[in-house]
Order: sequence, then structure tokens, then C-alpha cells
Amino acid sequence: MADVGMSAFSLFFTQSESFLAYQRGLQDERQTSNCRTLFGMAKIPTDATIRSLLDRVPPACLQPSFDEALAVMREGGGMKAFERLGGRALIVFDGTEFFCSQKLGCAHCQTRKRSNGKTDFYHSMLAASIVAPGHNMALPLMPEFIAKRDGAEKQDCEREACKRWLLTHGERVRELRPIYLGDDLFACQPICQAVTAAGGDFLMTAKRDSHAALYDFMQGAELAELTVTRKEAGNKKLTHRYRWFKGAPLRDGKDGMLVDWLGVAISDAKGKVTYDGAFVTSLAITPENVAEVAACARARWKVENETFNVLKNNGYHLEHNFGHGKQSLATTFAALNLLAFAFHAVCDCLEGLWTEAREAKRARKRFFEHIRTITAYLVFPDWNTLMTTLIRSKPPPEIAKQVIG
Repeated sequence: MADVGMSAFSLFFTQSESFLAYQRGLQDERQTSNCRTLFGMAKIPTDATIRSLLDRVPPACLQPSFDEALAVMREGGGMKAFERLGGRALIVFDGTEFFCSQKLGCAHCQTRKRSNGKTDFYHSMLAASIVAPGHNMALPLMPEFIAKRDGAEKQDCEREACKRWLLTHGERVRELRPIYLGDDLFACQPICQAVTAAGGDFLMTAKRDSHAALYDFMQGAELAELTVTRKEAGNKKLTHRYRWFKGAPLRDGKDGMLVDWLGVAISDAKGKVTYDGAFVTSLAITPENVAEVAACARARWKVENETFNVLKNNGYHLEHNFGHGKQSLATTFAALNLLAFAFHAVCDCLEGLWTEAREAKRARKRFFEHIRTITAYLVFPDWNTLMTTLIRSKPPPEIAKQVIG
């Protein structure tokens, strides 16, 4: 079974749908393959075997592997670059769809009716990624899948998935002293209470239209304010105006949770406002930390840019149907894809030869193109040799002999 799981993982890690087919050819020709030397597989299972067996495996079985990625990052010092506000980690929640069809479906698919009368069968998940302002990477954690629940009258949703994620994983990440980020959907009392119960703080987008009680309470109140003008990327002069208020109720009623409100407006040198946003938080805002709190709040967008955009457009093909199955195949494949992304992030942050090879091939796309190409023809004894070959654009003599042979 280990070979089955690793075979599927290798496809996502190398970003090559044909990886196993090429390795079977090398195995037949040379009695070894990169599946054995790089991924530690004893045998290469058939595609049918992989799909059949993995369909019975719930994605939760991959939790230890996600834990390992985070542990390696922490032990190797990679988390230092992610830490903000006195050594704390920012974990952003957001939902995304990764499968949709009007022909294929399973018992766990969500459904929606189209105006033309047809029904969509789709899968989605709540992603949780560690991000940081000023850091161009994201470290995905184990997602929570949004799926049709047995006996449930209502369809599952992002908020319910968020509550489950916090119950399942909140204790696991408590040592990171997490601050949870999210869009306006998550800025509600049940989610915020779930966050604090899990030992974290929250910093969520809060729009006026969906938080009437909050904004009515602040109407006419005097707000604390700080304005800062500084030069930023591209030598642009930007003015940041921060306003905040302590102790506003998150919702109407005597049991309304008290939160701090933060407003951020950014204007250019001509006075044109280029950004205007607002947030609610359990953090104590002060003139000393307001700028950093605001930067952390705005880092919520990194789940779109550094996670979903990469997964859908930069080689991972998250929305591609690698196999739907009847039970857990679609969600397990999605989790494996995210796991590959997590280990790529670990390598990007900690592995010197990996990062040198990435830089040698410049674009991320070219880096994986080279991996796909050379592993189709050459068997490498280890990852160091493979990365060194990419850096030098030339295999060592003992590897080059394979081509001559």
C-alpha cells in the first residue's frame, strides 16, 4: 500500500502525469527506476491499482505527512521567515472548488442546479495555509473537505468546515501561537469563538454591509488614528491611514463578542485611495503595532496568490480530474497534490541544492519541465545527483553512460 500512495504522490511531486509510465519503461529496460531510487518504491503499481486502492483511503490518512512537512520546516528554521507580531504564525482560511462535472459524481459530491436545469456535481475544500506579509511563499496545512454529509438536510459549507478544522487541528498548531485570517465570511461569532477556544487569535475582514451591529455601535465614536507616509516597492510614495476602535460588538444582542475594529486606507502620492479595507480582531491594537497588524490582515490575499493561483495555474492542475472514484479518490488526490506543494515549499525554504537548481532554471515551470524530461531517460541514485545535474546542465559521467549504453 505504501508503494500505491507514493506512486500517486510522485506524480504530483514531479508534476508529471506520465512519470510512472516512463519509470515502468526504465524498469523494464534497466531493472531499476527513479521510482525506486528517488521515491523508495519496491514496485510500481498499475494506474488501475492506484485508483482502486486509493479510492478506499480517506484523505485524513495523509495527516502525518502534513505534520512532517511542518515539523521539518520548524526544525530547519524555515518558520522564522513566516513569523510576525512577536514570533506568531498567520494561518489563512479560504475555500476553493477543485472538481466539477455534469456527468461524473459520487456519494460525497455537492450539487447545484443550473438555470438550464442541469445539475453540477462538485467537490470543494477549506484550505489552511501559513502565510506572511513580505514572504512570497505559502505552506499549506491539511485541508478540510466540504462534502455531502450522510443524513444531513443542508449541504456542507465553508463555515462548518472551518469549525471542524479548528476542532481537529487547532491543538496541533497551538505551539505556533496562530493568528487566523479569513475573508468576511469567517468574521462571525461562531467562528471567532471557535478560534479563541482553539487557543488562537483572529484577524478577519469585516465589511460594513454584513456587520450592521458593529458599525452602528461605532457610529459617531472617536477613533484612534495614525497616518504614516513611506516609500515602498518601485520607490512609490504611499500614505497609510490606520483607524481603530476597541470593544465593539461583533453581533447584535447581549452576548455579542467584543472585538477590536481596524480600518486601513492607502493613498498614492496624488491622494488617490488605492486600498480601503476593514478588519475585526481579538488582538490588542496599539500605535506601535497597528502597521504590522494591518500588514498581517492584508496577507489574507496570499491564499489566493501563493496557494490557489499556484495550484491551479502553475503546474499542479488542481482542477484537473486525475480520477474521481466512488468514495475518496477525488479528495485523496487533491490532498496529495496539496501535500506535494507543501514539500515543495519546504524544499524552497530549506534545501540548498533544490533552491540552487530552481534558480539555475529560472522559472518554476522550466524547473519541473527539466525534471520531467531527464527522469524519463536517466535513473538518478538520489535527489542530490538529480539537483546537481540540473544546476550544471550536465549529468555526471556514471549517469551519462546510461544514454551511451
